[in-house]
Amino acid sequence: MSSWRSPSTSYSSPSTGQFIQTELDNGLMVLVKEAHAAPVASFWVWYRVGSRNEHLGVTGISHWVEHMLFKGTTTFPKGAAEKAIARHGGVFNGATWYDFTTFYATLPAERIELSLRIEADRMVNAVFAPGEVEAERSVILSERQGAENNPEFLLHEELMGAALRVHPYGSPTIGHMCDLETISQAQLRQHYESYYVPNNALIVASGDIDASRMLRLIDEHFGVIARGRDAPTVTAVEPPQRGERRIVVRREGFVPYLAVAFRAPGVREPDFLALAVLNAILTGASAMTFQGGGLTNKSSRLYKALVARELAVDVSGMLLPTIDPFVYTLSAVGRPGCALAEVEEVLEAELVRVKNEEVLSEEVEKAIKQAQAQFAYSSESVTGQALWLGFSEIFADHSWAENYLENLGAVTVKDVRRVAELYLERSRQTVGWYIPTSDA
Repeated sequence: MSSWRSPSTSYSSPSTGQFIQTELDNGLMVLVKEAHAAPVASFWVWYRVGSRNEHLGVTGISHWVEHMLFKGTTTFPKGAAEKAIARHGGVFNGATWYDFTTFYATLPAERIELSLRIEADRMVNAVFAPGEVEAERSVILSERQGAENNPEFLLHEELMGAALRVHPYGSPTIGHMCDLETISQAQLRQHYESYYVPNNALIVASGDIDASRMLRLIDEHFGVIARGRDAPTVTAVEPPQRGERRIVVRREGFVPYLAVAFRAPGVREPDFLALAVLNAILTGASAMTFQGGGLTNKSSRLYKALVARELAVDVSGMLLPTIDPFVYTLSAVGRPGCALAEVEEVLEAELVRVKNEEVLSEEVEKAIKQAQAQFAYSSESVTGQALWLGFSEIFADHSWAENYLENLGAVTVKDVRRVAELYLERSRQTVGWYIPTSDA
């Protein structure tokens, strides 16, 4: 007897192939989408655990567990899974972010079952050998130390800590050094057993596959895994910000950096898409996934105000879809020797202008097209399609990505003006300066 319930969503069309959404009896959510443009398939397992599910004392533990799940099992000893995937011409990786940990492989379609075997195995049989734990501690500490050589990491860490004082989003996904030095093997295993269970997971399969057959394979490999305990819920709610906050980082380097963070609306709110259009007007459309990226827009307002006038060498905006409300960040990389006060003054003047002066319909139309193009670029491959299916299901549901282009196209000039006035409020911003202390 099948261990999955009747699909809550199932449709088929000549242009897109079959799509199935269902849930196994053990609570594992499943999304399967056919895409027959190329003879490849992508298989992802998403766990609903990231830095959002951590607290002070164990920050970085989700990222560490992700590393440990590459250390092998009895069936696939250390390095065996990577070699097997590579032998068949595939790619194999994982990532940890604010709201999730994910593992994926993209392979020739006829070889995709290998990925199912690997992921079902390490969902229950990951080995946390003490020696491997300590070896990985050194790796992660080195990764953290390497990040600290990046001025943008240091500034972003301080900025987020000041902007979000209560919510776990305020801590970096890699964790704080003091926690990475003390997290134990027992804590890692407890975290694994608490969160890396079928009822806290989502499977996404996409590509040149038969959806019904893939569903049977998923049931065969994952349906036998026992349901775990319900994962602890996250109850932290960031309180309103009652005044401007400022931080200054003085460290080695020769390039100054400016970052300004504003509270952002939840991804399910209509204001989120309007803010995405506003961001494209200010800095150019940016990617919204954990893989980063964006479009260079030399006609954007902040590029013309800061880069074209040679006050900065780069300007960018970051608006990320997350489960809980997050922040919208504007950043500028100053020219060596520039005055950050002047950079901030010009940036602030542009924000005042976008709130108080007319936003042209041509600007909004152009920004929407750029944001739509950025989304299209990030979802044109089979891997990208599977990424967006799972990513949007984590923070909202898969229809968020499916309806993104249409909903973005509905944003109006009035919407953009409203979110500019509502969210770009100086009294509720957090400003960060990175001031280099030498020319080294």
